[in-house]
Amino acid sequence: MAELSGRRPVGDWSTDFDFFEPEFVDDPYPVYDQLRAECPVAHSDRYGGMAILTRWADLAETAHDTATFSSRRVLVTDVPTSHPGYQLPPINADPPEHTILRRVILPFFNPASIARWEQPIREICDRMLGELEGRTQCDLATEYAQGVPSEVTAMMLGVPVADGTMFRQWIHDLLEVGPGDVDTMRDATNRMIAYLTDLLAAHRAERPPDAVTFLMDQTLDGARLSDEMIVKVMFLLLVAGIDTTWSSIGFALLHLATHPEDRRRLGADPTLIPTAVEEFLRAYSPVTVARVANRDTEVGGCPVAAGEWVVLAYPAINRDPDVFPEADRIVIDRQVNRHATFGLGVHRCLGSNLARLEINIALEAFLRRYPDFTLTDPGGVAFAPGQVRGPRSIPVRLG
Repeated sequence: MAELSGRRPVGDWSTDFDFFEPEFVDDPYPVYDQLRAECPVAHSDRYGGMAILTRWADLAETAHDTATFSSRRVLVTDVPTSHPGYQLPPINADPPEHTILRRVILPFFNPASIARWEQPIREICDRMLGELEGRTQCDLATEYAQGVPSEVTAMMLGVPVADGTMFRQWIHDLLEVGPGDVDTMRDATNRMIAYLTDLLAAHRAERPPDAVTFLMDQTLDGARLSDEMIVKVMFLLLVAGIDTTWSSIGFALLHLATHPEDRRRLGADPTLIPTAVEEFLRAYSPVTVARVANRDTEVGGCPVAAGEWVVLAYPAINRDPDVFPEADRIVIDRQVNRHATFGLGVHRCLGSNLARLEINIALEAFLRRYPDFTLTDPGGVAFAPGQVRGPRSIPVRLG
């Protein structure tokens, strides 16, 4: 059960929404269903004012209107939207700057480039699963799901895999604590910048074939990327590439630990895993992002004031019954599944190819080694609060 951590309880979801309310953290879908039916563009005075979008049509319109809704701030915090925040390219850029910056980074994440990481990812999964050999119980969140993308990211940055533990703490401070604790967020940000600055300096002497060297070789307007730009892109890769992916791996494993018929079916027919992964991504979408309204406007007939947060609730629209038949039912062989988990519009996730590869391999490797596992304590399952919601504890019995 999530804890309030000193926050006042939500009174009315349509007027007082909060990501950190225990009821919402434990199970957000009834809240989203209620809002979609009764108040699809909800409003909350928290965080200086925010509108929460729960219908596909409203969110898609907003995501594509980059002139009205800016990406300069995507993480809702108590810091006013007038503050620029720590800008991370390209996620905090708007067109046309965004288009140029995205084009610089995109080659690293195209399918051909991502393919080279398949075998290393398999080796990471196999090693981690081997460490569970002989165990009858474990926590799939902390002992597997969180470790895979942490180690993959460390590998891509050319740093020791042991640094993945440090990455997890930084992400916790930034995404789970930071939105309501500016000092914690600032401290974690400074520690990450110092770490990445030192990493870049080390790469000046040696040039291993990793993401840092790739960024060092890129140009913008005919000039090499500045050290500050490289550090900011690495910062984004670290934050965006770990928590989101481990949350998706964790959700898939939690579903299979509680739905034996789906677990047995995937174990018997691994060719279904890619289709099942897309359904898990849809039904358990972990990420919600924000935009900032540049001017007074309306969304779905509801007023939005200049400077307010506009919350793009992807977990809500991925269960919009106007778009997905049996939207609340998880169908592991769902054939038509154009979900929005990786975003809509120009800011669609750069790392979606890598994330899919990691999730598919992690699931395939686990089911091959441990085809029979069950949740031991439903009350022991815990989720991260905030805009990236994913399992933080999944106690299971193996075999």
